[in-house]
Amino acid sequence: MSEMENVSVEAIPVGAKILDVREDYEWEAGHIADAVHIPLDQLPERLDDLDPDGDLAVICRTGGRSARATQWLEAHGYSAVNVTGGMGAWLEAGKPMVSDTGTEPTVV
Repeated sequence: MSEMENVSVEAIPVGAKILDVREDYEWEAGHIADAVHIPLDQLPERLDDLDPDGDLAVICRTGGRSARATQWLEAHGYSAVNVTGGMGAWLEAGKPMVSDTGTEPTVV
């Protein structure tokens, strides 16, 4: 098995496909506008929601769940990289976020 690739939030290209594997309440509080949301525990049954030919940047709150998701996706033939530092790093970098709550987006 190959070594999993980690990327910083600054290294994610504009327009990259981002997969957010956090729980619903985390997603609602704040997320990346164009990201795909599939909680980690739903990934096996929702694999068909993802393009097997596209590259994915996988993100969670701090990088632990996304690391597991990245390894799992790669084992199933997908091209995926883990976003180091997760949404915490995204927020710190001042990257744009939206929320589903009508309040200022945040990372919980």
